Amino acid sequence: MKTDQHPARQTLSAVVMTRNVESVIERCLKSITWADEIVIVDGYSTDRTIEICRRYTDKIIQNKWDGFRFCTERNLGIRHAGCDWILQIDPDERATDEFKEAVLRMLKGTPHAAYEYRKKNYFLGHFMRYGGWYHYSLHLFKKGSAYYEGIIHENLKVNGSVGRMEAVIEHYPFENISQFIARHNGYSEREASQILERQGVLDDKTILYNIRIKPFKRFFKFYIKKKGYRDGIYGFIFSVLFAWVHFLNWTKYWERVRQKSHV
Repeated sequence: MKTDQHPARQTLSAVVMTRNVESVIERCLKSITWADEIVIVDGYSTDRTIEICRRYTDKIIQNKWDGFRFCTERNLGIRHAGCDWILQIDPDERATDEFKEAVLRMLKGTPHAAYEYRKKNYFLGHFMRYGGWYHYSLHLFKKGSAYYEGIIHENLKVNGSVGRMEAVIEHYPFENISQFIARHNGYSEREASQILERQGVLDDKTILYNIRIKPFKRFFKFYIKKKGYRDGIYGFIFSVLFAWVHFLNWTKYWERVRQKSHV
């Protein structure tokens, strides 16, 4: 932890989960050097990730994980954080100067236990403003007031009120379409298994609805209802890809059900 404390405000730990992210981690860490402490929770990276992280912090915890159970690593980071407030920021995200100033003001006093902030997603060389991808994110909270639950899409459970700030963190999740497809192909394995574990073998009508109809409804939601069309070709591609994600999850679920029935 930094030795120069700020008695006029509460302190902040920035927690970053890492695993073989040498190409993006330094830009993230440079954007949060103003935090009182940086905590790294690393999944035994085999590239230069740890070497880069050591330039910014000595507080590095390594824990074996499978790349899906994010809540485990996030909660581990909470336990090792030593400050009053915690910001969970991913290696492909960057805190803007606007965000820094908003958080430092908040740390001087607030009635809330957590804050939502704006997340600005970078997609194929373009910052999205529509389609539901310029949204609020909840990963800033007072230590002891919140914890994570869930497997792939973890949720922060907050004991107390949640404030909102318009300040932005920038998110750079994919360098290209191939990376998007590869990542979601991996996620879909766990999503399909999770549906089967939680809901069992569903009836044919429900399965076919999620394969044949729901992807089109998702496209309509992103492209029309959430005005993805206002992002031009980026909004169209984005809407198609995320409709495809739902289709992929449920076709893999259908495949598992089919295999189960033939055992």
